[in-house]
Amino acid sequence: MELHEALTQISEIRLQMARTSVFRGYRSMPVAFSGILAVAAAVVQSLWIPDPMARTSTYLGLWVAVALVSAAAAGTEMAVCCRHSASLLRREVTWLAVEQFLPCVVAGTLITFVLWTVADESFWLLPGLWQVLFGLGIFASYRLLPRATFMVAAFYLLAGVLCLVLARGAHALSPWAMGLPFGVGQLFAAAVLYWTLERNDGTR
Repeated sequence: MELHEALTQISEIRLQMARTSVFRGYRSMPVAFSGILAVAAAVVQSLWIPDPMARTSTYLGLWVAVALVSAAAAGTEMAVCCRHSASLLRREVTWLAVEQFLPCVVAGTLITFVLWTVADESFWLLPGLWQVLFGLGIFASYRLLPRATFMVAAFYLLAGVLCLVLARGAHALSPWAMGLPFGVGQLFAAAVLYWTLERNDGTR
């Protein structure tokens, strides 16, 4: 019984340490890459999808591909860092960061599916909702990230609200409704990560 209580206390202490640690799994290069990719995708959309409301499947395919490539780049970086780290605490912090951000990804996936399948008349809401949910995901992970990350989350939340207000009617699904907020937001996040975590630690 005493051994069980001791193991439980140790587990709780480790979890508390993970919650108060700074997560270093997000790196500036993959985050910056995702911002550049968003801008490139906006250019592609403007050239090849002139009427996205009439081609919602093509529009969605483009931006889901951007999201998946960006997530793969960030995930690969985190996996490599965990694999080469001997610190069990670092691995626990990584899993905690993923768990905190994952609900916004699940919510975004479900909302996207609903808008695409049964509410296509409201599909124009997608860019703004993605930005709001992404901002909420960053807010959820805020305690594990540098303090300046709060400004990144606030940027996404504000950009999403403005997108819901402005990117409608003739401007519905404008390429820059996705490309500009995610391009600027990710480059902003990359600058925060580099300046606060990477600039003086000798890593990439």
